[in-house]
Amino acid sequence: MTLRKRILSILFWSVVSAAFIGPGTVTTATKAGVFYNFQLLWALVFSTFATLLLQEASARLTIRSQLNLGEAISKKFENTSGRTLILFIIIIAIVLGCAAYEAGNILGAVAGLVLIFDIPYYYFVAGIGLLATLVFALNSVHTIAKVMGFVVFLMGISFFFTSVSLHPDWGEVLKGSVVPIIPEGTGSTLLVLGLVGTTVIPYDLFLGSGALDKKQTINEMRFGLAFAVILGGIISMSIMGVGNAVTAEMSEPEKAHFISNLNFDNDGYSLLKNFLQHKIGTYAVYIFGFGMFAAGFSSAVTSPLASAITARSLFSNKQNEKKWHPKKLYFKLVIAGVVITGLTFGFLNIKPIPAIIIAQAFNGLILPLIAVFLISVVNDPDIIGEKHLNGFLSNILMSIVLWVTMILGFTNISKSIAKTIGYNLEANDTNLIIPVIIISFILSFIFLFVIYKRRFKLVTQRL
Repeated sequence: MTLRKRILSILFWSVVSAAFIGPGTVTTATKAGVFYNFQLLWALVFSTFATLLLQEASARLTIRSQLNLGEAISKKFENTSGRTLILFIIIIAIVLGCAAYEAGNILGAVAGLVLIFDIPYYYFVAGIGLLATLVFALNSVHTIAKVMGFVVFLMGISFFFTSVSLHPDWGEVLKGSVVPIIPEGTGSTLLVLGLVGTTVIPYDLFLGSGALDKKQTINEMRFGLAFAVILGGIISMSIMGVGNAVTAEMSEPEKAHFISNLNFDNDGYSLLKNFLQHKIGTYAVYIFGFGMFAAGFSSAVTSPLASAITARSLFSNKQNEKKWHPKKLYFKLVIAGVVITGLTFGFLNIKPIPAIIIAQAFNGLILPLIAVFLISVVNDPDIIGEKHLNGFLSNILMSIVLWVTMILGFTNISKSIAKTIGYNLEANDTNLIIPVIIISFILSFIFLFVIYKRRFKLVTQRL
């Protein structure tokens, strides 16, 4: 593989990192660092591995079968009565979720710029909308992916430089990376799931698979994907490192008092600004602010792009194929709908909370569902071919990821229902998590057994 191909592959696959590193990642990883230092770093290590595993399977499926993930799912259920319902659930979850979170992406990018410039926020909202429109005017999914790859590269430099400048304890970094513990404290378990959920996201699988050049070789894909996803993981870990520095030098009583008086959701960014300015200097605020802007803006571009790619892969056919081309009407209408939704709430400076709660519930359902579909199609000889069926070890690892996504999914659904009725689950997270873990494990085991039974039957029929 030539150096040019390596660089282009890395730039392309960085669109995956651009998608999962957004304002939610910045907030969740920073909060985890402030509250628990590096104790939850293992959750980011696991979620980076899980993202790489699922994305590799999805991309390998596309290269081997010449079908992207959406097309493969559509083919898998083309002769079943539940096909329409399945496609409807997927498209609603992906598009509604992206539209609901788009406002958060835009406002997250604005929050980064506000750290640097003292200018009314609505100017930034308009500027981000204009900049996103210019990016989409490129009219090429591959070109947009490469542009976002460059943005991710700059974002990585920003966050990594800031984190290293704070001189973390590398012994604690190593320990937190490999020792999976859930520290005592209300909400720690749900924060772990939050770190996984903000990294392993369903629409990212459709984005990578749908934007992939099907002529790319397996080796080219694996090299670029591994580099980009690991880079994304390092960026997320760097963000946690910045949060860690806020409380790393405090004694336990001081830290407990500090956290008890901290409203992180409202004061988190101003806390970081003041801390970085005091600890490193004003320039660190500018660098971190640019990183926040890059995280928000990259997600503000990839989110509507993923919506359009998902819709095209599920609903494009021979009759309307031309209208779903990236330069044509249907594709652009989906992008425009998501962007306009985000800009509307962005100008109003509010997040569409009811829509986000609904989106969280749908995503809680869709994440394990997509993992189930993905494992199913890479073990189906009718779709991927008998020679390219998933290996035993890969199936075991993907089943472990499925188990975790089920835990995450059931928890998110429970949290969304609880929010709707005004009940606080964080105060009772152990009562929620233990039964969810057990039920999810049983379901994952049953699913893997059924998949292998069907796989054996299909392979035997071919003999």
